[in-house]
Amino acid sequence: MKKPKWVVQKEQEKKVEANQTVWLFGLHAVRDALENPAREKLRLMVTPNAQIKLEAAIAQAGITPEVVDPRKFRPPLDQGSVHQGAVLEVKPLSWGSLAEVCIGAEAPRVLLLDRVTDPHNVGAILRSAEVLGASAVIGMRHHAAPETGSLAKSASGALERQPYLRVRNLADSIKELQNMGYLVLGLDGEAEITVEAALEGKRDRPVALVLGAEGPGLREKTKETVDVLVRIDAEGGFGSLNVSNAAAIALYASRPHG
Repeated sequence: MKKPKWVVQKEQEKKVEANQTVWLFGLHAVRDALENPAREKLRLMVTPNAQIKLEAAIAQAGITPEVVDPRKFRPPLDQGSVHQGAVLEVKPLSWGSLAEVCIGAEAPRVLLLDRVTDPHNVGAILRSAEVLGASAVIGMRHHAAPETGSLAKSASGALERQPYLRVRNLADSIKELQNMGYLVLGLDGEAEITVEAALEGKRDRPVALVLGAEGPGLREKTKETVDVLVRIDAEGGFGSLNVSNAAAIALYASRPHG
């Protein structure tokens, strides 16, 4: 019997995912990945200078580097990537399911990104999420920044430690979080109430904050699915915040004992 088209497509997607690798670059990102026992490392290329700087991390990872003369160092990266003489091929990290990363903390907070595709913004959001104690950052599988060297560099090490999940359908994930008891707040500059007002008397609740891409903001479907639309309390009409700044402020404003 012939397999249905969607089954074949799903199997092909899984195959592609299983074979997918990422090239991380730059001393900081490479060091953090080498020191992460959960990261599957495949190939390390370094210049002699970078090898000296990464000596302890290389020993810890137990990987044999390919040491390349700086003049012949041509890693498979986009031109303009500042690699500092160190590149590492790895498998993407697996953080498990939404439930696995979003249940367990005392008053967990989660960030959801509605079509935020810029790796620099997502990297900065991962850094804020790690510093401010978010359980996870959740993006969309087809409309989010994938795990790349640029994202890792912008995240400044947080990619190795901060759960970053990519889901097929954001609205379904919002509903799943609501079923887990999360209060889901959608950030919208036009909203009538602030983050703090929406959390009045509810600081003990798990909270999910949904942020849209700069410009278009949240999609209509997302606005309909969240519990409440909220805004960041701001002075006067000076325009909107960068999405990574908005994420940091919203996380800080929603902390359990704020």
